[in-house]
Amino acid sequence: MSELLKEVKDVKVNPKMNLLELVKLYDDIHGFMASHIARAINILIEGLDCDARFLSFTGNLVATGVRGIFAQLIEHKLFNVIITTCGTIDHDIARAFGGKYLKGYFEADDIELKEKGYHRLGNVYIPISDYGPLIEKKVYQVLDELIKVKEEWGVRELLWEFGKRISDEYSILSAAYKAKVPIYVPGIVDGAFGTALFTYAQTHKFKINLFKDMSELAEIVFRSKKSMALIIGGGISKHHTIWWNQFKEGLDYVVYITTAVEYDGSLSGARPREAITWGKIRTTAKHEIIYCDATIVLPIIAAALLARSKKD
Repeated sequence: MSELLKEVKDVKVNPKMNLLELVKLYDDIHGFMASHIARAINILIEGLDCDARFLSFTGNLVATGVRGIFAQLIEHKLFNVIITTCGTIDHDIARAFGGKYLKGYFEADDIELKEKGYHRLGNVYIPISDYGPLIEKKVYQVLDELIKVKEEWGVRELLWEFGKRISDEYSILSAAYKAKVPIYVPGIVDGAFGTALFTYAQTHKFKINLFKDMSELAEIVFRSKKSMALIIGGGISKHHTIWWNQFKEGLDYVVYITTAVEYDGSLSGARPREAITWGKIRTTAKHEIIYCDATIVLPIIAAALLARSKKD
């Protein structure tokens, strides 16, 4: 085995190096997640040739500044299918329509924050008035327009209608509408946006048809020759992505970014190799997992993908 192993290299940084040179440096460093990042980027770059390119992420990230990076990746069509959670829609709408998200601290006194009128999401503070009430108001305003067109909507087409009405260069919904990239949210009722849809439907002729989204997603999967996925975090958005890809015998390229461990049997912590046993990732697939806070590593990955796509 020893003759197959490469030697760890000592490196020095050049302040003038470009991003792809930095990625190569990570590979030379090797330890400990550095080489995983380098391999993951190479896998994703190769996967850009796939006809179905999935980006899966959880809504908590949209409360941070990487919201704009997600919008950028969609705008440039590096990914052409988005699968996420209702929290993504909540945060995107709230921030697009004036919600002020503030830099805070993990060590905050939560009782004091509650008394001052803030929600806390990690080290991000969200004024209560800039979240639920704001989202409900905007949802009702848009639905008042949409029910004049028809009373039954798929979630994807509904989200494009919201994106159509957003003027914010950092908005995920706006970017998806402009690029005509579908966003699928299988857990749409699990958040302020979904609750607002429900309460609106109690007094108006309005229905959500999830099967419309499933039909669209099925068509994307079945017509794709090869598929790639960048899956950030876990839960329903991760599972929905790999679940649907089993119907084409699995993903061909996949990268996970997570901080969860596999030892409790959770889906969020399950490694790519486990998905192989379910047929959600091909046995021949190129795959990698990065254990890291996504707000640290996503900007590096996104910049590398954008740099490579511009070269092509």
